[in-house]
Amino acid sequence: MKKEIGARIKCIREQMGLTKEAFAKSLGVSGQYLGIVERGESCLSVNKLKILCDLTGLSADYILFGKDETIVNKTKETLTDFSQDQIQTGCELLQKLAVFIKNNEF
Repeated sequence: MKKEIGARIKCIREQMGLTKEAFAKSLGVSGQYLGIVERGESCLSVNKLKILCDLTGLSADYILFGKDETIVNKTKETLTDFSQDQIQTGCELLQKLAVFIKNNEF
């Protein structure tokens, strides 16, 4: 589990375009310690996890377990303005897009 959490944290950092040192500084840890966390050899404290959540806008559920319930809730909220036919068309397009991405290894 530590390795998966570390991998997610590394991915978050890379997506933000931050160096290990810059990201570590924003979390209040050393670059060396962040490397240890990213390799799954240690974990962030609860306080540092909260800082990471606040910094990124991501939920602790996503960082710890890879589950982002905010996406589900935001999607449900957005879809309230659409008709059933529009939702069905959107789902069909998403299915086709998913197959396209999988087949083209994006």
